[in-house]
Amino acid sequence: MQFGIFSVGDVTTDPTTGHTPSDTERTKAMIAIAEHADQAGLDVFAAGEHHNPPFVTSSPTTMLGYLAGTTENIVLSTATTLITTNDPVKIAEDYAMLQVISDGRMDLMMGRGNTGPVYPWFGKDIRKGLELATENYALLRRLWEEEVVDWAGNFRTPLQGFTATPRPLDGVAPFVWHGSIRSPQIAEQAAYYGDGFFHNNIFWPIQHTEQMVKLYRSRYESYGHGRADQAIVGLGGQFFARKNSQAAKDEFRPYFNNAPVYGHGPSMEDFTAQTPLTVGSPQEVIDRYATMRDHVGDYQRQLFLIDHAGLPLKTVLEQIDILAEEIVPALRAENESKRPEGVPSNPPSHAERVAAARAKGAVASTHVDGEDEWTGLTAEAGTKPLAKAGAAFGL
Repeated sequence: MQFGIFSVGDVTTDPTTGHTPSDTERTKAMIAIAEHADQAGLDVFAAGEHHNPPFVTSSPTTMLGYLAGTTENIVLSTATTLITTNDPVKIAEDYAMLQVISDGRMDLMMGRGNTGPVYPWFGKDIRKGLELATENYALLRRLWEEEVVDWAGNFRTPLQGFTATPRPLDGVAPFVWHGSIRSPQIAEQAAYYGDGFFHNNIFWPIQHTEQMVKLYRSRYESYGHGRADQAIVGLGGQFFARKNSQAAKDEFRPYFNNAPVYGHGPSMEDFTAQTPLTVGSPQEVIDRYATMRDHVGDYQRQLFLIDHAGLPLKTVLEQIDILAEEIVPALRAENESKRPEGVPSNPPSHAERVAAARAKGAVASTHVDGEDEWTGLTAEAGTKPLAKAGAAFGL
């Protein structure tokens, strides 16, 4: 099972010192955090995508491309790639380039984002968010899987004889997660394509997460990709840990109370009771997250948000060490000891995806090896199942 961290890149004042980092300072801190996570032995670092203050992660591929050269083992991913407001042609080329640069040590998570104004900033209509996500992703698949694309749709100019470059590494597209908090249509989309589904449940009760994952698993099986328990699932989470539980609560409380992300609403105790946020000892974090599989089944990726709310870099690096040295080994052992045979421990690696594609004779052209082109799903095919989503849960 993979464990890692994700960052939304927020710029927040440290309430204990009054210091507000500059955009440059925050960006450099994120790079240091990712490099430290790699050195500590974590499996994944993911960066979000935002185009408005107080966030700095407007270009995750730039950051991840740099990290591909400064890290050794960690998988580089996104906590959100905006499938609605980015041009799918640019996504296809940017992430194929990242795939090549990193030797396949990457994947990405598609999402619609949670900032309404971003739509008009990029010339899009928020009321068409789901339609944009559907059409854009269907086109993205074709751009990766077909060497020459002729295409026409509703939201961008047509393509005639277009080839996205560079071609995906070894002729196999990057692995894609579909991230959703509340939209069952996105769980349906992930299931339709046989992609991963990531429920970033940091602000939601576990019952909602359970419903969304259950929908995805059932639809994954119905589309013939495998058993429901073999579907690829990831979860978000949050923690702050110190050796002493009360010390953790005392240290984190001013950050919780002042961070805009928490909305100055429920108390820290109420918030931790209603969401996965866990503030306490490492054992309390282990005990809390060991129960996640009871609700969503055996899953493959757990990411934690730990560099937020104005926490200083030194503290975040300490949290990474606690995660890597104390929390992850216990959670990994607990989850793997209970994983049934035939249920994957991890999302598929690039090497595994290449081997599977070659076994099926389904490897797209790379411009180099001369293998046959593989034509993937059409844009029309990508739109059909979404109208069926969510009825089982009334979401």
